[in-house]
Amino acid sequence: MQLGINLGYWGAGMDADNLAVAQEADRLGYAVCWAAEAYGSDAATVLSWVAAQTERIDVGSAIFQIPARQPAMTAMTAATLDSLSGGRFRLGLGVSGPQVSEGWYGVKFDKPLARTREYVEIVRKAMTRERLTYDGQHWTLPLPGGPGKPIKLTVHPQREHIPLYIAAIGPKNLEQTGEIADGALVIFPSAAHLEETTIRHLRAGREKAGKTLDGFDVCPTLPLAVGEDKDVTTLADTFRPYTALYVGGMGSAKQNFYNQLAQRMGFEAAAAEVQEKYLSGDKQGAAAAIPHELIDQTTLLGSVDRIADRMKEYAAAGVTTLSLAPAGFTLDERIASLRAGTEALERAGLA
Repeated sequence: MQLGINLGYWGAGMDADNLAVAQEADRLGYAVCWAAEAYGSDAATVLSWVAAQTERIDVGSAIFQIPARQPAMTAMTAATLDSLSGGRFRLGLGVSGPQVSEGWYGVKFDKPLARTREYVEIVRKAMTRERLTYDGQHWTLPLPGGPGKPIKLTVHPQREHIPLYIAAIGPKNLEQTGEIADGALVIFPSAAHLEETTIRHLRAGREKAGKTLDGFDVCPTLPLAVGEDKDVTTLADTFRPYTALYVGGMGSAKQNFYNQLAQRMGFEAAAAEVQEKYLSGDKQGAAAAIPHELIDQTTLLGSVDRIADRMKEYAAAGVTTLSLAPAGFTLDERIASLRAGTEALERAGLA
């Protein structure tokens, strides 16, 4: 199992340190550095900045939002980043959610599976540098009856095949991801529930495509906080606002994929309470309602030995790249967490 680092959103208050964190992850041998986007910083600019000042670590979008870019533009960006980074780019895609898609981009959030499938097909075709034509339900290239003509990408990617990931949570999305992608970006993964919530759906998709999970990258992101085992409850409490945001506030009352995931993990009543409080404006109450067990199952907390044991569980469950989001109020604390992650991987015998 490999390790990655997830910088999250640029502009979240730790920007001055993020480059140093990425550079230390590069020095420690981490496999990939991911950056996210929502409705603030864009991931492509951040990844360009990181790639220019690192040497070996891959840079990946987690995610480029599908409603934010036409697929041909994503192909251009992917090819450019792969070329500039010397073949170190990983393309992560996702549909975002209805509030961002419709409120920020003005793109109707409907038929996300069909949109994703077409999007991936166009991106991949464009990056082959064939002349681009496509006749789908959501995109037609060139547009009929006008001056448009089939055009081919002029930039040469460093590699013939850029790894393509999809952020997936729901069963149908996970199955399609297994069918059409090279990897899955997963959030709030519990090792104890990973087979039932994630892996079996990915496996079904791979089988549909006549493939196995061999070579497919299962890549969850987990917050990491290092400390004494006796302080695990205190460490978990630092992630209450983060967990409440996703379980309670990401999406609408009817469409919150993270809330639905928490329910599938056995936290139905708590998930409903957290969402009700969060959407009514009681964010502190929502955070307080998060069960400790939910946080502990979806983060890496405690001593290096405890974290190593959890890493073994994730590897046994099918994780191939474990991306860490190291907690810390200072750069030194985040660097220490990165080093602890490397040490834990070694103690687990997974390095």
